[in-house]
Amino acid sequence: MHDAILQHFVKGQAGKLAVMEQGDPSGPAILMSHSILSSSMMWEQQAQLLAACGWRVLRADIRGHGGSEAGPSPYHMDDLVADSIAILDALGIERAHYVGLSLGAMSGFGLGIRHPDRVLSLVLCDGRADMPEALGAVWNERIDASRAQGCSVLAHATTERWFGKAFLETHPEIAQRFQDTIGLTQVEGFVGCAQAIQTLDYLPQASRIQAPTTLIVGANDGPLPQVMNALCGVIPNAQLEVIANAGHLPNIDQPIAFNAALMRHFFQQPAWSKP
Repeated sequence: MHDAILQHFVKGQAGKLAVMEQGDPSGPAILMSHSILSSSMMWEQQAQLLAACGWRVLRADIRGHGGSEAGPSPYHMDDLVADSIAILDALGIERAHYVGLSLGAMSGFGLGIRHPDRVLSLVLCDGRADMPEALGAVWNERIDASRAQGCSVLAHATTERWFGKAFLETHPEIAQRFQDTIGLTQVEGFVGCAQAIQTLDYLPQASRIQAPTTLIVGANDGPLPQVMNALCGVIPNAQLEVIANAGHLPNIDQPIAFNAALMRHFFQQPAWSKP
């Protein structure tokens, strides 16, 4: 058994990147990346599940989030892709599976496009590959608010968008944990990542992604089910999993259904499931 959780600090372009590792160190590697205003803590349940199946699971904190340093903004999405490559390089990993949600999915599209030789497969959840100007503009108010009052000012509105009021009321411990995590996010890291989202433009190149890809989306996550369905038609070797009664973080609000979709991805090729 490999129950221990190790913490690494890897040198990235903008400073130290915190990475949590668990599972069999000789197993196939899975790199997991989270949403903006969250941290690697959002993947705890899935990391434990994957580690128990024999994988080497790496949960990275995106720059300016969790235990990772921010560095000066602005960032480009390719900068976050470069951070993923820095983690793989530092830990001596030639190729890895990648699991990303929201911001982590956005940079995951870039990883599949820019570094196909480093990617075994992709699981991209509740994210898009482009950012229309009108959608990008909504981040300006959030950027201004965080600069004036810190990221904690975004906590309640953000968690309501992610989960809905009803879920938060019936799961106060989850609400508190995510709101606390949002409040601890470094302003410079949030601002830089929000600016990277505003300039997201991987859609014209998405057809270049060759790695086997599973797209997962919460059925209640606004326009994203339609967006990801369209992406499924663009990316070769892609399949779509829609999680019923789920919002922006289906791994949290519908973990059983999400975990089943995750396992379908990782067991679709027998070689992937070998410890």
